[in-house]
Amino acid sequence: MAGAMGHRFAELITQYEVPGAALAYLHDGQVHEFAAGVLNADTGVEATPDSLFQIGSVTKVWTATMLMQHVEAGTFTLDTPVAEVLPEFRVADAEVTKTVTIRHLLSHTSGIDGDLFLDTGRGDDCVERYVEACADLVQNHPLGVTQSYCNSGFTVAGRILEKLDGKVWDAVLRERIIEPLGLTHTCTLPEDVLRHRAAIGHVEGGKVAPVWGLMRSAGPAGLICARPADVVAFGRAHLEGGLLDDPQAMWEPQIDIPNPHTLGKQWGIGWILDEWDGHRVISHGGNTIGQHAMLWVVPSTGTVVAVVANGGHSGAFTHAVATELFAELDGITVPPTLGPPATPVEVDASRYAGVYERAGARMTISEREGGLQLRIEATGPLAELQEPVELGLVPVDATTFVGRRDGDPDWMSAVFYELPDGSPYVHLGARATPKVS
Repeated sequence: MAGAMGHRFAELITQYEVPGAALAYLHDGQVHEFAAGVLNADTGVEATPDSLFQIGSVTKVWTATMLMQHVEAGTFTLDTPVAEVLPEFRVADAEVTKTVTIRHLLSHTSGIDGDLFLDTGRGDDCVERYVEACADLVQNHPLGVTQSYCNSGFTVAGRILEKLDGKVWDAVLRERIIEPLGLTHTCTLPEDVLRHRAAIGHVEGGKVAPVWGLMRSAGPAGLICARPADVVAFGRAHLEGGLLDDPQAMWEPQIDIPNPHTLGKQWGIGWILDEWDGHRVISHGGNTIGQHAMLWVVPSTGTVVAVVANGGHSGAFTHAVATELFAELDGITVPPTLGPPATPVEVDASRYAGVYERAGARMTISEREGGLQLRIEATGPLAELQEPVELGLVPVDATTFVGRRDGDPDWMSAVFYELPDGSPYVHLGARATPKVS
């Protein structure tokens, strides 16, 4: 299998126009590593198994794990209000400020607008200053009623760790995870990444990204850089121990994801939860500026897979790798990405037309023949790095639509739904976005 995968991996990066990628997987107690392509299209530096890639939001599971270490130590419980351990914490809603819990943060159910990408500098106080800026964040949805991906909540979670451990988040990460697991190729700060061979992202047209990484304040939500074998070692610790007495506590479902077609069916504590062919799967993905990563863990077989890529059709690429690899290793069929139905479905799409908006994104949805037209515009600090996206949406059923850009193999799904109070929302890209007009 190992030799065949090495050849196939190189074929897949060509097929999906990925500049470079790396893969590691644990199977039957052995770790296997592969790499193909280049780390930088301009320099032609070769990707190797020990190259560092940005794993983005896979970082969130590491941050959640460190908070769970405090839960196991009795420092607090998952249902402890954030304000009890972080008295200076504020958001715009005074009641949410008092009642939002650590569980809400780690399961993306706080309702706090989650895409505040704010550069608070490179100093050791950057996370603290970011949390101060959260005082203006409004609610994307009422506390606890649905799931919406929340980067902001994980930076707040990182600040809790800083406060309790008396160190910056980067140092807490080193002491609580990197050093105990003996990880040699895991860093957070660019000056440390530079000690290794490292990837840069690539954007539209295969161009090198204009910015290497996100601002330091995003650290607890998504700034780990690592080789895949180190990410696999982290996943392995959630199966075999080494970080938590009871890692399975993080696999307990906390909330159903309104759109189960994107990442998984439920959210646990940090982990995304799904089921493939009757096997429980815990996972997380990550996207930064032109880079993408995925981590999958299958407890019943003991298989752990980490794959990273630095551009191209990276989402479709990692899905293709998983589909082939899990079929070969464990005989597990990975569910295909949801696409349009074989027979067109007729639905009344007019009720979904309008403007949907949250921090960082504005979506304009209009009627068109056979479905809907979607325009997504990035707002805020990252707007200049992301061109508006337009695509048609085709109905799959009365509430579910799929669409993709021309030439893109990736289908994205959108689910329209209502909160218990009747408020209309669309769930797309793991985020709940309210209809504003």
